Amino acid sequence: MKYAGRLAAVAVVGALSLAACGTDNNSGAGSTSAASASAPAAGNDNGGLSGTINAAGSSAQANAITEWTKNFTATNPGVTLNYQPSGSGAGVQAFIQGTVSFAGSDSALKEDEPTQANARCKTGNAINIPMVTGPVAVVYNLPGVEGLQLSPKTLGGIFNSTITKWDDAAIKADNPDAKLPSTPIQAFHRSDESGTSDNFTKFLKATAGWPYEPAKAWPAEAKGQGSKGSDGIASSVKDTEGAISYVELSYAENSSLQKAKVANGAGEFVELTPESAAKTVETAEIKGTGNDLALSIDYATKTPGAYPIVLVTYEITCEKGLPAEEAKVVKEFLKYTSSDEGQAALKELGYAPLAGTLLTKVRTAVEAIS
Repeated sequence: MKYAGRLAAVAVVGALSLAACGTDNNSGAGSTSAASASAPAAGNDNGGLSGTINAAGSSAQANAITEWTKNFTATNPGVTLNYQPSGSGAGVQAFIQGTVSFAGSDSALKEDEPTQANARCKTGNAINIPMVTGPVAVVYNLPGVEGLQLSPKTLGGIFNSTITKWDDAAIKADNPDAKLPSTPIQAFHRSDESGTSDNFTKFLKATAGWPYEPAKAWPAEAKGQGSKGSDGIASSVKDTEGAISYVELSYAENSSLQKAKVANGAGEFVELTPESAAKTVETAEIKGTGNDLALSIDYATKTPGAYPIVLVTYEITCEKGLPAEEAKVVKEFLKYTSSDEGQAALKELGYAPLAGTLLTKVRTAVEAIS
């Protein structure tokens, strides 16, 4: 499979996970702590940049962090980066508690989290820096049914357990030429708190009349079956005929899962690609202030060719307030991840690179870290 080697690398270094980065570990996508002598040059060899950085959070960006760490530490061999893909919620809490230098989260800080995060930074504010665009694939396991099309309303019914068979009239209406079996639908959701769930339910709320408030935790009222982590979701769908779920694109690609076309706000069924997802991110509004770049995504976008379900993973850190040496390493690492080289590495992994004005603002925010 196209990405099997990279996932295997993630699993190998999983044994190096640090307990300080959180305990809600997702099996199969362990922490990254690596250097590779054969990796291409990356980052800046700042006359002996060194230090150990602990980070935790989104499993959706684990493949990106693995690749970035390999490249960055090849040029900066004195640096060690330990990333625990414990889930967005666990990562944010680890950052608030001061056990990690930055958190990866598939949704920006919200509710009481900014106040707690700012308190952790002491002399400055915590900022949300978008770094990875992870298209969210609707994946399914239905042998003989290729090119499945699903409207937001149909997805809402499936994940709220009101559409329970694959030959339901709503699915037939979305797929008039398909031969659909009467197989029971097995809808899987994340069992752990997840920014992927938060973004997916935001999409359903904005487009499908989802009756529950969007959240990192899946609503118990919607029922379905839970599976932990992005890798757990991918495995559950792969192993279960009749299954459907949502997962970041690179995990769908790694597991060779079937991906549905999803209708955007114009009613156009769009195939998921990095390019079609990027069209939705390009229309996102920055709702944060200063160097806080929290975004508001239009899940009902009518942009032609735009795939509507996307998540943006933020690196959440202190604009000011980290210990000086720690801040220096975090800043240099994020300068690399937001560089042309760092962003270009994402496309091969199934992510959509940042571009344009947003990327310029991201680089400005990184430069402000001290």
